[in-house]
Amino acid sequence: MEALTLGPAGTYSHRAAKAVADEVSFAESKTGIVEAVASGEYDRGVVPVENSTEGSVTESLDAFADYEVAVVKELITPIRHALLAQGPEFDTVASHPQALAQCRDYLSENYPSATLEAVASTARGVERAREDPTVAAIGHPENAGDELRVVAEDIQDESSNATRFVVVAPASERSEAGSKTSFIVYPDVDYPGLLLELLEPFAERDINLTRVESRPSGERLGDYVFHIDIAAGLYEERTQEALAEIEAIAEEGWVRRLGSYDSETVLD
Repeated sequence: MEALTLGPAGTYSHRAAKAVADEVSFAESKTGIVEAVASGEYDRGVVPVENSTEGSVTESLDAFADYEVAVVKELITPIRHALLAQGPEFDTVASHPQALAQCRDYLSENYPSATLEAVASTARGVERAREDPTVAAIGHPENAGDELRVVAEDIQDESSNATRFVVVAPASERSEAGSKTSFIVYPDVDYPGLLLELLEPFAERDINLTRVESRPSGERLGDYVFHIDIAAGLYEERTQEALAEIEAIAEEGWVRRLGSYDSETVLD
C-alpha cells in the first residue's frame, strides 16, 4: 500500500507513514494530502493533527471539514530533536516552525545569538545544513547521515514531546470499530449554552472527551465548526445515542463522522 505524507524524506511524518505503508510519496501541504485521498488518487494519507507541546495542527483540522475522508488509525510518535551541523560553529538554526518552538528554551540558553530560520520541514532544515556550514538544523538524529554531526541530542524542551498523526482513507472505508472516534459538528446556529448542549450527551453516558476544538467555519465571523474526539467506538450503543442527540441539535448544519480507530505508538 502507498501512503501520501509531508515531505521530503526524513520528516517525522515520513517516519510515521512508514509504519503503515510499504511505499511513501510526498506532498507539500496537509490539505493536499487530504484532498488527494478524498479524490481517490491515494489509498492512504498520514497527517499530523496535534503536538503535545504546540497544540493542534489547524490546517489538518480544516481539511477534514472541507473534504470527505475517514480516519482509520492513530499514530503517536515521540519527538526526538537533535541539533545537526557540519561543525560546532554556526550562525543560523533552520527547521520547521514547530520544531524551533519545541526547542525554544534550549536554543535561547545555548545559542542566544543564532538566527532562527523557519523552513517547510525538519528535513528541509537538514538539507540547508548540508549545503551551508554556517547553518545548523533541528531533526531526528538519524537524519545526520555522513555529512553532518550530532551536536546535541534530545534538545526538545519537554521530554514527553510527542506528535499525534492520523491515517486517512477514502470515506467509504470508515469503520465503526475502534477504541476512539473522531467527528465534526457544524451546528449553523449560535445561542447561549450551545456548547454545553453539545457536550452533555457524552457526559450523561460516561463517554470521555479526549479533545474538543473549535475552528472558524469560514461562512461568517463568529461561526464555528467543532472537532470532537471521544474514547468510545461508533459501534457502541451509548455513542450512537449521543450522536443522535448531537445531530438533532445540529439539524440546521451537519455532523461528519470521521470513523472509529485504534491507536499505535511508533518508536524509532
